[in-house]
Amino acid sequence: MKFDTPATTNPIDQMKVVGKPIPRIDGYLKVTGQAKYAYEWHDASTPYAYGYPVGASIARGRITSMDIAAAEKAPGVLAVVTTLAVGERKKGKFNTAKLFGGDEVQHYHQAIAVVVAETFEQARAAAALVKVDYAEEKGAFDLKEAMKTADKPADSQQPDTSVGDFDAAIGSAAITLDEAYSTPDQSHAMMEPHASIAAWNGDEVTVWTSSQMIDWWRADLATTLDIDKEKIHLMSPFIGGGFGGKLFLRSDAVLAVLGAQAAKRPVKVALPRPFMINNTTHRPATIQRIRIGAERDGKITAIAHESWSGDQPGGQLEAAVAQTRLLYAGANRMTAMRLATLNLPEGNAMRAPGEAPGLMALEIAMDEMAEKLGLDPIEFRILNDTQVDPEKPERPFSHRNLIGCLKLGAETFGWSNRGKPGARREGNWLIGQGVAVAFRNNMMLPSGARVRLDRQGIATVETDMTDIGTGSYTIIAQTAAEMLGLPMDRVAVQLGDSRFPVSAGSGGQFGANSSTSGVYAACVKLREAVAAKLGFNSDDVVFENGEVRSGNRSVPLTEAVGDEGLVGEDTMTWGDLTQTHQQSTFGAHFVEVGVDVATGESRVRRMLAVCAAGRILNPITARSQVIGAMTMGVGGALSEELAVDTRRGFFVNHDLAGYEVAVHADIPHQDVIFMDETDPMSSPMKAKGVGELGLCGVSAAIANAIYNASGVRVRHYPLTLDKLIGKLPDVA
Repeated sequence: MKFDTPATTNPIDQMKVVGKPIPRIDGYLKVTGQAKYAYEWHDASTPYAYGYPVGASIARGRITSMDIAAAEKAPGVLAVVTTLAVGERKKGKFNTAKLFGGDEVQHYHQAIAVVVAETFEQARAAAALVKVDYAEEKGAFDLKEAMKTADKPADSQQPDTSVGDFDAAIGSAAITLDEAYSTPDQSHAMMEPHASIAAWNGDEVTVWTSSQMIDWWRADLATTLDIDKEKIHLMSPFIGGGFGGKLFLRSDAVLAVLGAQAAKRPVKVALPRPFMINNTTHRPATIQRIRIGAERDGKITAIAHESWSGDQPGGQLEAAVAQTRLLYAGANRMTAMRLATLNLPEGNAMRAPGEAPGLMALEIAMDEMAEKLGLDPIEFRILNDTQVDPEKPERPFSHRNLIGCLKLGAETFGWSNRGKPGARREGNWLIGQGVAVAFRNNMMLPSGARVRLDRQGIATVETDMTDIGTGSYTIIAQTAAEMLGLPMDRVAVQLGDSRFPVSAGSGGQFGANSSTSGVYAACVKLREAVAAKLGFNSDDVVFENGEVRSGNRSVPLTEAVGDEGLVGEDTMTWGDLTQTHQQSTFGAHFVEVGVDVATGESRVRRMLAVCAAGRILNPITARSQVIGAMTMGVGGALSEELAVDTRRGFFVNHDLAGYEVAVHADIPHQDVIFMDETDPMSSPMKAKGVGELGLCGVSAAIANAIYNASGVRVRHYPLTLDKLIGKLPDVA
């Protein structure tokens, strides 16, 4: 099915199941420990072995020799597979740095061997016995230094933009801002490590893994192994967090497969926490410059956003200027991004790539500009709202209610009680409020599904879509139930298996809308098959309460499908509606903080997110996504920073003791409000994504609240107390 015209009335609009706050159907399995994650698949009759990775201890250079004799003789060792023995391998489509194979070292902790033994402890002990000699080369590890030679990638899909005459407009503007901001390298730091089990059967391999994108992994693993994709069976039904870190094939799967091949046993490999940070991907640091010019009435006349980030050679930009191209009006505009070559671990997608770090800067700049103009920050943002793409005014937004989010949020949060910076104090705490806009583009990917309806009236949905804790199982079941007129307990959902139709996968906040649209398409096929079998006109057929009706004739579904059952399968693809109309999601984040007047310690006291993201398919799962994102935003604002050793080229704080994420004690009361809306141009579901929108802008709202509390403006994240303490008012 191709979605190339705006959705009209369809079965989803009944909203009998879709849109209802139904608890996650996989919740029971998770709270009782019955949900099997990648490393937990176990067959008592299978003699599993355990692999432990060896990582490079330099950041750049060549391996000249590897001595594995001691490791091979260690107790319990079954095999030692080295990168030299494996030799050069083709790199997968979605990887920047290679995962394994050859003598080149591109970054610290790049996998160079895996030791397979009878037990995990034996494998770990033997891995420490591998001796490696290197020819080390000088690397670049400091973004501030590397940005001097940064350039635009030759194949960049993120072009510089220019509309009007920015230089002239900023030169003649009545009020101007020109400031620099920075965001640090950050880690996904998900609870479940990257983990895989591999088992060979002849020349075919089955891999149980933790993957957000089944088909991407399968294709890239086939490339790396140089085998037919059809010989790989990948399964990932439950994932303990990904945040973009599991979008692309990782070394644990490659090491498990090669280790199992060498040991002739199924092998389990889980990356230790330091490997998760230095071996896998991370959110790259950015340095950003923002310039804004406005008339005295607050209307923006000029806006420019430039950003620098770094990555491995051949890597990609952190698109921190993306939201600035679309978020606010202004006739004269400019954006530009440059990429520096860094020999740190690969930079790549982390929850809301681009917009998350970009809004961390832009939304501070908007507050600073509002102060220069003497305007309320919300008033300034509303004044510069736009209903069309500012770079292409002939292209309207499909649906945009940012103003509604800001106004409802201000009323709900009590924004009118916000005072001037440093004016409100409760004991030793300086109290302040901050706001920031949330923005994330709506993206869609092709997504397929198969729906089987059996003689007992049970509908089983099969798709390789994944559930990374987001509620995919539940909203997919709701979609099928709505389309087929069945109660939820008559719908079964099977996910994360490469034998099923290829879905959009989980990421980019495209997963929910795309995957449910694929299920919608498959259900349409199934409805047509039922109608054809009964001789009904498919245009007026009604599926309701387990029955099929056409006119005055009604047949139970159990009778309609017959003894053999019926199957509907299809893939939802997309037309050019995103070209004619800009599709985005919007929101407003409100935060109240307390800053200790003596120490500069900052504490978040309460938070509110107001989101406009099309039809909300399930308010419970959507709220969970948003509050989880808000929590991540607290960590991003106050503590999360990968500390770079600029001499040796690695992240020093490569565990959860040194890399500090927000914990329960850091998180106060959180409220989420969803605007009541649909977007017919988005999909037949009339929904959009919300999982990344909940993060976008949160950190800036905290930064703005800290300024309102203390009068100290910090433009460089994280907002640690050392950046405040010397500028706070007198304690007395």
